[in-house]
Amino acid sequence: MGCGKIADGHAEQLLAIGRADLVAACDREPLMVERFAQRWTGVTGHADMADMIRVERLDAVHIVTPPDSHVQLACQAMELGCHVFLEKPFALDAAGTRRILDCARETRRRIGVNYLYNFETPGLRLRELMDERALGDVVHIDTSYGYNLGGDYGMAVMGDPAHWVHRLPGKLFHNVLDHVLAKVVPFLEEPVAVNAFAHRMRPDSGDAALDAMPDELRFTLAGANGVTVSGMVSSHARPVSHAMKVYGTRDTVELDYAARTLVRSARQDQPSALGRLFPAWIQAVRFAGNGAKNTGDFMRNRFHYFQCMRVLLGGFYDAIEGRGEDPVPHTHILRVATLIDGIVDALERPA
Repeated sequence: MGCGKIADGHAEQLLAIGRADLVAACDREPLMVERFAQRWTGVTGHADMADMIRVERLDAVHIVTPPDSHVQLACQAMELGCHVFLEKPFALDAAGTRRILDCARETRRRIGVNYLYNFETPGLRLRELMDERALGDVVHIDTSYGYNLGGDYGMAVMGDPAHWVHRLPGKLFHNVLDHVLAKVVPFLEEPVAVNAFAHRMRPDSGDAALDAMPDELRFTLAGANGVTVSGMVSSHARPVSHAMKVYGTRDTVELDYAARTLVRSARQDQPSALGRLFPAWIQAVRFAGNGAKNTGDFMRNRFHYFQCMRVLLGGFYDAIEGRGEDPVPHTHILRVATLIDGIVDALERPA
């Protein structure tokens, strides 16, 4: 449901996992549906989602429309018997998120969300390290997410003052905070204290809608368990970053989601000048190990751009078939939405 840019990513990975047949697409713009059907063989175009579900007798629907439509569309699809996979943001706020999750529970349908970066290679490795207690207790997390306003998605937002991103309560940040927060909510116990501030670095454009959109965000989170998080969403920092550093009582690791690496932080275990000589070489070996693994994954056809979505969708369809739990727990989805609400509220508080 929805035939915009990200719809092709869903279609590609859905076909790659071979767990379902891609048979129909729907969009309120006939031209979008027509072009999508031309790109994907065997797809029938529709103008109404309910009609599509009934006519095609669908089992699952991927909803990739703007988030202000998610509550209505997701609940309608589940009430018609479909499992639903939602593109982020899951909903506009925590209240909408609860409505969707409640509907999933009432209809006994599976609901998933595209928190794909939790299923990137470094994200999966971090989960293994946590299960092994290799890091000890987490003390602090530093996370960064870059958004290139000159890229394909950024240009779409900047080139259209009527783009749906400008309607979001948190505007640009609202569209990416799911990716940032989904990675840290497993480490935080509620209640979580939230502080945030934002500003615009780019010059005036003369368009009120564009100039009302900040492009730099900083925030801090403090969980009831004492774990803290510092976060940055930046449109100007270069290179464009997508990274996280997790500090533990036993060890610390640095994750680069763009490069698909996870390395332990350097230690200075030897005395004097020698202690400063070895860490760089040790880190080089660790990065080389990551490079070798990535090369192996590439050779085995497991290094696609949306490989993480492929892993996530595999888990989602496992859950539909009763072979596993939801890959993204409902509790995590709601906590992400609650934290986004908290950040938006913090940005609206007087300085």
